[in-house]
Amino acid sequence: MQLVGFNNLKKALSFSFYDFVIAPSESEKLSYIEYINTHYNAKRISELLQKIVHIIEAEVLDVSLQDYEPYGASSMILLGDIKGSGVAMHLDKSHITAHTYPDFDSDNGILSFRVDIELSTCGEITPLSSLNAIFDFFDTDIVTIDYNVRGFTRNKQGQHVYMDHSLNSIQEYINADILSSYKTKDLILQNDNIWQLKLLRTDMKTDEYFSPDTTLSESDKTTYIKELNAEMLSIFNGWRTT
Repeated sequence: MQLVGFNNLKKALSFSFYDFVIAPSESEKLSYIEYINTHYNAKRISELLQKIVHIIEAEVLDVSLQDYEPYGASSMILLGDIKGSGVAMHLDKSHITAHTYPDFDSDNGILSFRVDIELSTCGEITPLSSLNAIFDFFDTDIVTIDYNVRGFTRNKQGQHVYMDHSLNSIQEYINADILSSYKTKDLILQNDNIWQLKLLRTDMKTDEYFSPDTTLSESDKTTYIKELNAEMLSIFNGWRTT
């Protein structure tokens, strides 16, 4: 499709990744917190965001990152499309942000860690092309992905164009071997240029949710896994827990 002038379409992609672990004891909890602070600190999150910037063929203009005490991190990158300096460059690719939300205060021993990433672009590149790289970075149990396109640009005849690429489902941009590990749920509002995809892990390996040093019996592990499954279903479906 040939367009006239600047492509004004705004493409916004946001996704939330949830990771769970079962840590009944204080020592197991502290070990998981240390793991999160090491693997998902602001520096490492920023490295992922810069990889995404490269995938969508943009340029890093400025990076802001912050680690929080006792845990949590944020990163924001302003993007440009050409080399040089100046505010004008921000118009063509916009920004990408990431925030982490640890939930380590559960009384039932089930801890969770969420990462939210928001990518807003203008121009011809779709941020959906970055999804596989993000899945490779995070070990995740639940994923919620939202994508929408707003505004309009014009074709060579001067007519409004509200969408410049075809899309039936976000799943089209995710490798089949990744999708095979999840139950999926699509929300598609094609006429409104709104898509949502939810993914729930189905190939759970029980021992991966416990510390290697756990002293829990197999019976206790089974009980915890049932509680974990209930928690994951609640988040996946948006049900309130009792």
